[in-house]
Amino acid sequence: MISDALIAVAQCPDCRGAVVRGPGNVICSQCGRVFAAGRGYLDLRPLAEFKEQTKYLDEALHSDARHESIAPPLLGSKIRNDRLRAFLDLKPGDRVIDLGCGSGRAIAWNADTGASLAGVDVSPFFAAEAVASSDLLLGDLRRLPIRDRAFTKAWSLDVLEHLSPAALREMLAEANRVLVPGGTLFVYTHVRKNGPLGPAVRGINRFAKLCERLGLIDLRQERLRKSDHLNPIADHDELARVVGDAGFTIERLTYYTPVAGALIENVLIRMGERALARRAKKAAGDSDDAAAVRAARTGAQARIRKRGATYQALRALSAVMALDVHLFGRVKSGPFFALLRKRGG
Repeated sequence: MISDALIAVAQCPDCRGAVVRGPGNVICSQCGRVFAAGRGYLDLRPLAEFKEQTKYLDEALHSDARHESIAPPLLGSKIRNDRLRAFLDLKPGDRVIDLGCGSGRAIAWNADTGASLAGVDVSPFFAAEAVASSDLLLGDLRRLPIRDRAFTKAWSLDVLEHLSPAALREMLAEANRVLVPGGTLFVYTHVRKNGPLGPAVRGINRFAKLCERLGLIDLRQERLRKSDHLNPIADHDELARVVGDAGFTIERLTYYTPVAGALIENVLIRMGERALARRAKKAAGDSDDAAAVRAARTGAQARIRKRGATYQALRALSAVMALDVHLFGRVKSGPFFALLRKRGG
């Protein structure tokens, strides 16, 4: 979807001129550059590519098809989305941008708030549902194709850890630019320095690796995703300095040490996925592991959308995972949820 509201706040990433609709495309009114718009989203990437590029542009990172459709938020996704809603308090009249929106699923999950939502990502792996119902931009977070002060609120989930220190500063400066004075940015990411509960999580992760060696789970896709992590922030003191330099203050912060979450998502859920993939592979008589994983995940998402027994079981596990926030939210750790407020409001 490319609404008039999106056209009104979009701009050329190169000359910063306003864009206008053309016949099947969008045109910069200042430099005349033509942007593709035929796939239901605007491609407003800058002409000159940054040397630093995310691995999420690689199709291999999306081979499990998790981006192709949107299921209800569950497990870690539900934890993050619940915190987003608690911190940002989205409501009608808010103009909100998802910075690094991925498939666009968080936009779909929060459409019921009545806020005007849009998303931008450098990777074109959007879910069909998001393209059909949401305003999406293909663009670089370091040079947002968005006018100054266009949005009142923003969020960025699982993004900051993928940036270098220089790219992080550019991204935060751009986030500040597109927010109104006093606007807020919700982020979920982590710093490199962990807290007292870190050894428990590392122990569970070592157990997960043992399970993988025994053939009980498959962590290859997760390793591929985490291989893109640059982890630019050393600790929470540096976090305060970096966001301060970008014109933000930290208004609220909750730590998130996923003890129950690590056991559930990194072990139990992976065991279930492995079993489903083997069943799909056997049923298809196929030797392609990637195709089996894809079929298993697609089938699981279909069952979840029916909101039957599978959905209810995952809801129960999500409630257990939420204990990590309620019990350990004040225990300093690497992962955290933070609300940043732009100074000047």
